[in-house]
Amino acid sequence: AVVSTQSTGGSGSDVSSIKSKARVEGNEWVINGGKMWTTNGTQADWMCMLVNTNDNPNPHKSKSLICVPMKSKGVAVHRKISKMGMHSSDTAEITMENVRVPLDNLIGEEGRGFQQQMNQFQNERIYAAAGAIPAMDRAIQETIEYCSQRKAFGKSILDNQYVHYRLAELQTEIECLRAMLYQCVDQHVAGEDITPQATMLKLKSGRLIREVADSCLQFWGGMGYTDDVFISRMYRDTRLMSIGGGADEVMLNVICKFMGTDPGSRS
Repeated sequence: AVVSTQSTGGSGSDVSSIKSKARVEGNEWVINGGKMWTTNGTQADWMCMLVNTNDNPNPHKSKSLICVPMKSKGVAVHRKISKMGMHSSDTAEITMENVRVPLDNLIGEEGRGFQQQMNQFQNERIYAAAGAIPAMDRAIQETIEYCSQRKAFGKSILDNQYVHYRLAELQTEIECLRAMLYQCVDQHVAGEDITPQATMLKLKSGRLIREVADSCLQFWGGMGYTDDVFISRMYRDTRLMSIGGGADEVMLNVICKFMGTDPGSRS
């Protein structure tokens, strides 16, 4: 198992503010600090860790990516974090005290870790949308099937105009997102900078999947509120889409910078 983590407790989406540090001693990195929201943290064999490796005042030039075996002396799983959803994916808080790894465990160039992590985020945001679309397709299809069988007031739930119109609206939004995903992937494969497109894709995916889950669950009624059906798990799990990998508000800030509407980009 592998874990990739960049967030120090308190930094969250503000990757440049991480506090964990690594210094050179002989032919080793000595790492001290901690990591929150570490996916696969309780079962991983090694982690790809973003840490401060120099004192450059520019936070975008002071960080590096280092591979850290999870069985290294000084690495401790402080706790497994209990979450409202995504129960099949463990999330841990990790602490490190004088953890030593070889200098060769550096990934890429020293001081270029922030840029490497930002590039990785583009792939992650594309992947998030690619995973969201099949889940939404399934939610729509299962809701159609359930609502066609479930009857109330002498007719199926699906026969109510609001229900089948709402499902049609949602399917239209999903198809628009699918087209956006294909375009973004084509541009990425062609070697283009897809930062604004991937950011918009992540923003729209997170918002739409929440909308789909909420609307579909409503049509399932009381059954949708149980743990017995897919839609209730989807409702819990997909709330993470607008938080993990960059919160919606961070996505909006990035988009505004590319549009030239962010106050900081106009100064």
